[in-house]
Amino acid sequence: MDSETAHAMIRFGFGTAPDQPPPADAKAWLHAQLKDPDPALADPSFAGLPGGASALAARRDDFRERKRILAEGNPLKGNFKPRSRAIFLREAKTQLDWTVSTSAPFRERLVWFWANHFTTSIRQGGIQPLVGAFMREAIRPHVTGKFTDMVLAAERHPAMLLYLSNAFSVGPDSRVGLHTRRGLNENLGRECMELHTVSLRAHYTQADVTSMAKLLTGWSINPAKQPTGFMFRPFAHELGPQTVLGRRFPPGEQGGFDALKFLSTHPSTWQSLATKLARHFCSDNPPQSAVDKLTSVLADTQGDLGTTSAALVDMPEAWTPLTKVKAPFDYVISLLRASSMTTMPAGFYLGSLRKLGQPLWAAPLPNGWSDYGADWTGSDAVLARIDFGYTIAARNHRAAPMDIAQAALGPLLRPATATAIGTAGSPREALAMLFSAPEFQRR
Repeated sequence: MDSETAHAMIRFGFGTAPDQPPPADAKAWLHAQLKDPDPALADPSFAGLPGGASALAARRDDFRERKRILAEGNPLKGNFKPRSRAIFLREAKTQLDWTVSTSAPFRERLVWFWANHFTTSIRQGGIQPLVGAFMREAIRPHVTGKFTDMVLAAERHPAMLLYLSNAFSVGPDSRVGLHTRRGLNENLGRECMELHTVSLRAHYTQADVTSMAKLLTGWSINPAKQPTGFMFRPFAHELGPQTVLGRRFPPGEQGGFDALKFLSTHPSTWQSLATKLARHFCSDNPPQSAVDKLTSVLADTQGDLGTTSAALVDMPEAWTPLTKVKAPFDYVISLLRASSMTTMPAGFYLGSLRKLGQPLWAAPLPNGWSDYGADWTGSDAVLARIDFGYTIAARNHRAAPMDIAQAALGPLLRPATATAIGTAGSPREALAMLFSAPEFQRR
């Protein structure tokens, strides 16, 4: 395996593909992953998972069952287990098993990148059964499509509408607002501008945020609505046109669509997305040349993410090896791939990510998980990684430690690490040396 191939597998994917030979042409291999629909969506294990509407129905039924049990006066009676938790565990196992074993790891990395961009988190009540469906329904189908389509899918999905409380946002002058005195919630209006599209670069005002929030009133949920559970409630929608960044939009569901299309193709959006992509794939402080190139591609293609990802592959700035510290998620996935541990219990995944400080689908804030290495390299975090690597090393019986090291890192393996592996007191210690090595901690 040459240096370019090793770097392609580590930087653009998650490292060694279990029991799959390295590609003969690294760049052609990366480009090929962008041409076809997400292979995960055609996998039978994904087809058996509940969609957004059915996950919403399970959440509703769980709520009713909880009320019934509490009404009986003994909540510990019986074998009641909320189905929403079961859905979450199935989603976690299926999607992480796929990430560990996929032969299209670059595309998979893009899926998780965009899911973090449009963060939904189980820290908000009621989201647990929906986060997996959100990834499958709002993110995966659009990873190589138009950014506008991803924005519309993400903002309309029940997971996002619940996470940012828009499902209960009411226009003050709407029929429901005048009758109930329920108020406007600006969370989605603010975050879709600040985090998902134009960012603070657009210099929008609080008035813009309020107007955007009013355009999104009535965007709500209904478990009976297929396929995702989205429902527009006109009686909760604010009356009258609204102005956002100097552009006037009509009332009604279409007004919200038009506003999101406008924001998702704004020049500030291209700059924001280009910066995030360059930071993720080049360095924590990416060169301006990389940001400018990606901004230009996004603008020229009106947000074609497939073309932008292909341009990223062809940028020299993206090929400097081992400049990015792996976040805990990256570290866990790359370690399991290197060890050919292609399927694990959901509890293992959840426990491992929690111990390493990046619990699955549980970002603390709507801006998602950090892409800066300094946020993942505190002393406690490093010790946790060493302990995790040592634990996994005990489970590995696939191959000699040096063979695993060569397959995982190729020419990126440092002589000092090779010496430490070769002189270790046991295979477990040798693998622990590999998993703790600086070059394995980076991509």
